[in-house]
Amino acid sequence: MKAIIGRKLGMTQLFTEDGARLAVTVIEAGPCPIVGVRTLDIDGYDGVQLAYHTVDLTDLSKPEVGHLKKAGVGPHRHLTEFRGTTDLAVGEAVTVGVFGPGDHVKVSGTSVGKGFAGTIKRHGFSRGPVSHGSHNVRAPGSIGQSAWPSRVFKGKRMAGQMGNKRITQRGLTIIDVDPTRNVLLVSGAIPGPKGSLVEIREDVH
Repeated sequence: MKAIIGRKLGMTQLFTEDGARLAVTVIEAGPCPIVGVRTLDIDGYDGVQLAYHTVDLTDLSKPEVGHLKKAGVGPHRHLTEFRGTTDLAVGEAVTVGVFGPGDHVKVSGTSVGKGFAGTIKRHGFSRGPVSHGSHNVRAPGSIGQSAWPSRVFKGKRMAGQMGNKRITQRGLTIIDVDPTRNVLLVSGAIPGPKGSLVEIREDVH
């Protein structure tokens, strides 16, 4: 299992030997100590729980401190569990060294929140006519039926909260790894604003 927790630093660009420009995302990832290991015999599945982002002891609750202390790990802000097996034991750390250039990965994060948005911005609806007398310039139009079922179905695409949802971007490739600075360079864009928490996992095709 190849997985790690990190923080999105932003985007930049690299140039290949043939002069092509390549957009990359810079991620500061790990080191992430292993807090727990799940096994198929005991827990019913294989998994590994990782910790990320060291904080002061006073920033955590007593149950959180006890859970980390039991694993021999200092106080960390985030705990994330990944499915899969590992050769490392509880207390050992996962670093960016588990990845290499050319590895295919998928990155999960929370997309940028854009607040309340209408149907045109949120779903790409077309606007109505703007000629004289029109009352349907940016309105969504009909959303239900009259006689039956006389209600609006759940899941109807309407105005509402846009963004701020968990998104997983697949089809990404590791371009470079810098173990000294705990940095990954990933091709393309990933979800979330600068400084947001992301999960990097191996993408098995």
